[in-house]
Order: sequence, then structure tokens, then C-alpha cells
Amino acid sequence: MGSGTLETLAYGYGLIEGPRVDVDGTLYFSDVPNGGVRALSPDGEVSVVIPKRRGVGGIAIHADGGLVVGGRNICHVVDGETRVIFDSDSLGFNDLITDARGRVVCGTIRTDPFDEDAERTPGEAYRIALDGTIEEMYGGVGLTNGIGFSPDGSTIYHSDTGNNHVICHDVEDDRYVNRRALAESKDFNPDGLAVDEAGTIWVADYGAGCVRGFDPTGVETAKIDIPARAVTSLCFGGDDRRDLFIVTADNTEDRSRAGTIFRTRADVPGVPVALARV
Repeated sequence: MGSGTLETLAYGYGLIEGPRVDVDGTLYFSDVPNGGVRALSPDGEVSVVIPKRRGVGGIAIHADGGLVVGGRNICHVVDGETRVIFDSDSLGFNDLITDARGRVVCGTIRTDPFDEDAERTPGEAYRIALDGTIEEMYGGVGLTNGIGFSPDGSTIYHSDTGNNHVICHDVEDDRYVNRRALAESKDFNPDGLAVDEAGTIWVADYGAGCVRGFDPTGVETAKIDIPARAVTSLCFGGDDRRDLFIVTADNTEDRSRAGTIFRTRADVPGVPVALARV
């Protein structure tokens, strides 16, 4: 994985989630417990683009400007105006991804993810069509987290932290079929994920202080150690999509830094993430 050098870009947040980079190199990210979605510009300046909103686990950049974000619902926020795209009877939504057509795939939360003693109610994965139609694609997700597609779009991956594995489906006739579990282990807590053009699935392993790389069969092929135990998510960016941004909820080298944004260089570019068009 690239140079192996980790650069610290920003710190001092709570649990950082939802990283996504636009064509100008601006990194958008959320602070789940403290609220707000922020933008880290290439020159290092941080600004608030969506104030106060808590629980944002997923972010997509919209083709018409602004951001699609999760939280208590899925909404499109542009120039301070909010349009709700999808609301449900769940507690809310965590991570999300766009497919090649700009549709949004998102996962529901039905149990407080921070209540370790609660009996977990599985959530679902939904797809939001370009006309706003909502379709349940599958259920049985113990604790929904990162979602991504293979380079050719023929496979969708979905971190299920509650069941300690990555859910995998084939994409056939616009359906998600042939469900199976990848990289299943009782010691694995998959959080955010991103896929590179070689087909490697890079997964933040929450509590283990690393990002793990898996081939499409679920065999671990690489590991990036991070100076944080709570590694929450990651995304690719930069002109060549070889900048790998990794976000956390802590920092073991300097605890006062708390939630931190790191950057390293990857050997293989990340799969492009389409703009949302819902």
C-alpha cells in the first residue's frame, strides 16, 4: 500500500464518519456525536457546511450541488436548504453509496449502535431511484456500515459490524442476489469501506487500529496500521484517486487529538464514486 507514510490532516473531533472527496479535492466529513458536516479544503482550512446535524454516517456529493447525507433521514442539503429524500420507521441511516447511475444505496439502523447490551434488531439496505422511488434490496443487516461496489459494478459489498463480516451480493438484472459473507471473524468489526480498481476491498476495522484489504473471495491481502483503535471509515481521492483518507474516533499517539483525519498514498487508484442524482 503505497509509501506507508501517514500524514495527519486534521484532528480534535469526536467520531468522524462519512468521508467523501469532490473533484476539487475538498474532503467532506461528519462528527457523529458532536454534530455537523465539515469541509476540509486542499489548503487545510476546515469549514462547517451543514451545522448541528448529528448521526451522519454517510455522505454523497450531489450532481446539482450540495450533499446527500444520512442521519435521522436521507436528505439533500444545498445552500442551507434541506430536501428530505427518504424517511423511514427506523432510528435512522448510517453509511450510503451511489451506484454508477447516481442512485443511492443506504442502510437503516434499528438499534442504538452505541448500546452494546441491547438486543440488536437487524436493519435493511434500500435503494433510492432517480425518480425518488424507494426499494428494499435486502434485510438482515445486524449493524449497517460501509457500502461499496466492485470496479465493474457487478458486486456490492456492505459492512455488517453486528455480524462481524462483509455482506456480498452479485448485481444481476438490477437486483442484488447470491448473498454470502466475506471475511467473517468474531474479532473483525468492519466499519467504513472503499474499493480500489484492482478489486481490493479496504475495510476500517473498528477497535483493531487498522484498515484491512481483502480480495473478492474474502482473503486478507494487506493491512494498514493506524495510530488509533477506533478506525471508522476511509475513502479515495486526489487527481489520481490514489490519496487514501482514513478517519477515526481517537488517536493513540496523542489522546488530546481525539478524532483524526489521516492521509496516505495507495499503489492502486480507488474506484470512482458517482455523483448522486436522486
